[in-house]
Amino acid sequence: MHNISIGQYIPGNSVLHRADPRLKISLTILTMVLLLFLDSFYALFIAAAFIIMAFLVSGVSLKFALKGLKPVIYIVIFTMILNIFFAEGTPIYSWGIIKITEEGLVTSALVSIRILLLISAGSLMTFTTTPLVLTIGIERIMLPLKYIKVPTAEIAMMISIALRFIPTLMEETEKIMKAQAARGADIGTGNLIQRTKSFIPILIPLFISSFKRADDLATAMDSRCYNGSEGRTSINVLKYSKSDLYVFLVYAFFVASALVIQLAI
Repeated sequence: MHNISIGQYIPGNSVLHRADPRLKISLTILTMVLLLFLDSFYALFIAAAFIIMAFLVSGVSLKFALKGLKPVIYIVIFTMILNIFFAEGTPIYSWGIIKITEEGLVTSALVSIRILLLISAGSLMTFTTTPLVLTIGIERIMLPLKYIKVPTAEIAMMISIALRFIPTLMEETEKIMKAQAARGADIGTGNLIQRTKSFIPILIPLFISSFKRADDLATAMDSRCYNGSEGRTSINVLKYSKSDLYVFLVYAFFVASALVIQLAI
C-alpha cells in the first residue's frame, strides 16, 4: 500500500513546483498524447530521458517515483504476455498453439514502456501540485465550457478530491488489513476463491469508512457555504511567469526532438 504514490504531493520549491498549474496540466496531457503516438524506441528513449530530467529538476526522488510504479507491474506483465503470445508476425519460437513472434516482442516492449512513462508523467504533475492549486488549474482550463452551462467548478473539485483521496483510501485499507490480521483473519492465502472471500471483511469496513469520509466532507463543504463557482473568488490568482516560459521552451525542444527522431526512423 505504501507503493501507491499517485495523488500525493511532495513539498518543494523547484521550478516545476512554482510553475502555473494550467501549464503543467496541459503539458501532461500533451505528453500522454505524444507517448501514444511514438512507436520508436529511440523516440521513447528521448521521452524517458526528458521525464527523468523533470524528476531531477523537481527534486522528487527517483527511488520514490520507481516505488510508485510497483502496483502497475502486474498490468505491464499481463500486457506483455498478451502481445508476445497473441500478436501476429514472424515466428521466432512455436510450441503447439503457443507462438512467439518478433513483432509481438517489439509491441510488448513498446506498450510496456508507454504505460510506465504515462504513469510517471501523470505522477509528476501530482507530486509538484497541491490539490487546491490543481483544482484551480483544472477549473481555469475548463472555463470556456462554463458558457455552455457545464459545471466546471464541480467537475474540477471532483477530480481533485478523487486524486487526493487515493493515498488516503490506500492507507485506510492497510489499517483495516492489519486490524483484521491482528484478529486472526487469514488474508491472501489459499486458492483464488478463498483469497477472494478473505477480502470481504476488508471491503465492507472500507466502503463504510469511505461513505463516512464523503459525508463528513460534504458536511464540511456545506458548513462553509460551498456552492460551486457562483460568486466565488480565489486566494490564488494564476498568472504566467517568466519561468513558465522557460519550462514551455524546454518542453517544446523535447517534443521537436522526439518528433524528428520518430519521423526520421
